[in-house]
Amino acid sequence: MVYLMGQSKNADVYPVNILKAYKEMWEIRVFEEAIQELFDKGKMYGTMHLCIGQEATAVGGAGMLRESDWMLSTHRNHGHAIAKGTDRRAMFAEMLGKKTGTNKGKGGSMHIADLDVGNLGSNGIVGGNFPIAAGAALSAKMNHTEQVVLCYAGDGATNEGSFHEALNLASIWQLPVVYLIENNQYGMSSAIERMINIDRLSERSKSYGIEGVTIDGNDLFEVNQAVGAAVEKARRGGGPTLIEAITYRYKGHSKSDKLVYRSEEECRYWMENHDPILRLEHYIVKENLAEKAELEEIASTVRYETDKMVRSVLTDPEPTPEELWMDVYKEGGQA
Repeated sequence: MVYLMGQSKNADVYPVNILKAYKEMWEIRVFEEAIQELFDKGKMYGTMHLCIGQEATAVGGAGMLRESDWMLSTHRNHGHAIAKGTDRRAMFAEMLGKKTGTNKGKGGSMHIADLDVGNLGSNGIVGGNFPIAAGAALSAKMNHTEQVVLCYAGDGATNEGSFHEALNLASIWQLPVVYLIENNQYGMSSAIERMINIDRLSERSKSYGIEGVTIDGNDLFEVNQAVGAAVEKARRGGGPTLIEAITYRYKGHSKSDKLVYRSEEECRYWMENHDPILRLEHYIVKENLAEKAELEEIASTVRYETDKMVRSVLTDPEPTPEELWMDVYKEGGQA
C-alpha cells in the first residue's frame, strides 16, 4: 500500500486558477454524491463507478488541456468529463436515460462523450481507450493540428495487452499523447501489490523508451505541474509520457461493491490525511487566497445548483422506442 505524505505545493510553473479549480472539485464530488443518492432511491438503474476522493487527478489533468485537445476516459469517468467541460445537467440526464443527455440517454454512466469540448468518450472495456488515444494522437500528428491527447486509466488497466501495444506505438511514432494512470490502490477488489510486482507503475515506461513519472495524485498542484509539462512536451513534438498518480477511491469499485477487502481504518486514514479538496482548502486559507467562509459559500452554492439541476432533469422526456434505431451509424441516421 502506498501512502502519501506532505502538503500541497504552489503551482509555480503552470499557473492554475485555484478558486476555479476548488469549485470544480466540489462540482465533481457533489455530482457523484447526487447520483449515488439517485441510485439508492431507485431513480437510476444499471451501475456506476464513483470517483469521490480522486477529484485532483480530474481537475489537475484535464484542466491543463486546451478545448481543442482530446481526452479519453474510463468507466470511472464522471469527474474527467466535468473537468473537460461537459455540462453536468446533460450528464445527469444521460445517466437517467433522458433524451437531453450527452448521448441522448443511450449511453449511460460508462459511455459519456462530448465532442464539442474534446471529450472523445469513456470506455466500459478496461484498457480499451489506450489504442483509441494512440489513434487520435496519430491523427493529430498527421494533420499537424498541435492537438494533444490525454488518456486516463486505472492501475488495473496497465495489465491489459492494449496498454503495452499502445505505449509501444506511441513511442515509435512519437505521438502527442499523455497516459495518466490513476493508481487508486485497487483493481476492483484486488490490492495493487497482489497484481503488480514493481514499486511504481511509471517504471513500465522504460520498456518503451518514454518518460515516466509517479506523482501525488491527491495534490492538485503536483498533478497540474506533471500533466502541464507532459502536455507541453507532447505539443512541441517530444512524444508521449506515462504519469502514475497515486490516489484513493472512497467508494467501492461499483455500486455492487461491499468493500469487504479493505478496512475502515484505511479509508479513514486517506479521508482525514489526504483528501484532495481539504488539502487544497488548507492551502488556500494558509496563503490568504480566500477566507474559510468564502470557501464554504462555494461548496454551498455548488450543492444548491446541483440539487436544482437534478430536480429539473427528472421531468425531462425519455427517448421513444422508435429512437432505438437512430444514431447507430451517424447523427440522425437509420440502422
